[in-house]
Amino acid sequence: MQTTRRTFAKTLSAVSLGVAALSLPLFAQAADTIKVGILHSLSGTMAISETVLKDVALMTIDEINAKGGVLGKKLEPVIVDPASNWPLFAEKAKQLIDQDKVAAVFGCWTSVSRKSVLPVFEEKNSLLFYPVQYEGEELSKNVFYTGAAPNQQAIPAVEYLMSKDGGSAKRFVLLGTDYVYPRTTNKILRAFLKAKGIPESDIIEEYTPFGHADYQSIIAKIKKFASEGKKTAVVSTINGDSNVPFYKELGNQGLKATDVPVVAFSVGEEELRGVDTKPLVGHLAAWNYFMSVKSPANTEFVKKWSEYAKAKGIAGHKDKPLTNDPMEATYIGLHMWAQAVAKAKTTDTDKVIAAMAGQTFQAPGGFVSTMDKENHHLHKPVFIGEVKADGQFNVVWKTKGPVQADPWSDFIAENKGKKNVPEKK
Repeated sequence: MQTTRRTFAKTLSAVSLGVAALSLPLFAQAADTIKVGILHSLSGTMAISETVLKDVALMTIDEINAKGGVLGKKLEPVIVDPASNWPLFAEKAKQLIDQDKVAAVFGCWTSVSRKSVLPVFEEKNSLLFYPVQYEGEELSKNVFYTGAAPNQQAIPAVEYLMSKDGGSAKRFVLLGTDYVYPRTTNKILRAFLKAKGIPESDIIEEYTPFGHADYQSIIAKIKKFASEGKKTAVVSTINGDSNVPFYKELGNQGLKATDVPVVAFSVGEEELRGVDTKPLVGHLAAWNYFMSVKSPANTEFVKKWSEYAKAKGIAGHKDKPLTNDPMEATYIGLHMWAQAVAKAKTTDTDKVIAAMAGQTFQAPGGFVSTMDKENHHLHKPVFIGEVKADGQFNVVWKTKGPVQADPWSDFIAENKGKKNVPEKK
């Protein structure tokens, strides 16, 4: 069958018109939305903690869109799964920035994932909002840290353990997952404890890999260490799904909070979902928010999340909706970014960074959250909660108000003279 030049031209013209017709709505749609990236592990060892952050980010985006979006445009989420694979976080970050053209990214949990993506955001001058407590010792103009620095969680928690109300602990087990956050946090805590007169012989450190599941010998070692006379406490920086076997073994060996209290920095309501918490009553967690915090803003936040989780059929949450600290930090971060974009009247990175300085937001935790004008960290209150039989936390101690973050800990000698202002690169 022969095709004449005229027939071919007509066909090509028709095809071109068809492609153009198909393309116009796509271009129009792209122009009418602002894309934001969601970079969380939805599979692998960290999915137990991170999946719900993806969901609360989507809820927050829906909430912002229901009020008209930003700059007259709806926010469009782009979700990727780096699958608890640290190098893959960097690849997915590049994809979000280069291919998907997102205006900002909300994501990461572990510090190793944040360290993996940091060069990407700095090189491409893009924005990351990081919603989890971390070890400090970092300050980037391209990152806003909406979780806690060590002086907003780790230091107050150990001070509490040493106080009369916290049990007057004199010996410490620093137990963590083997990566940068636990090791650096424990370096800070060792120096802090030394400054408080605690000898090296009264501190032990233990580390386990991601996904570790057998805590029998470690719990036995803790019991032996605690039996040697002085009041002992455990500081846990275990991350991810390893928390489930750790707490189960704690219950199995009958290590009660009255004997050896455990204070956790990465265990909240979500991580305790799969654990029988009755044997764990009285053990502690230090955060900047708990679901049980009583405030009108928190009542509204929990209600919104409960309705959203049920409507979307979110696994686990449609029957038992839970909120936690990194969820609150994600919620605050997204709202503050939207406010900064509105103030800057653009999604341009440098202009949004300038507009983020001093942003405020009524946090579910019952305080007005403020983004520091210089160091890209939130001013946050500190809460210490005891595990209750129902997996919730009873707040037993809190600061009088928000605490200003100190990213460069005074307990690390090399930090002397370092400025709390991100360097321009």
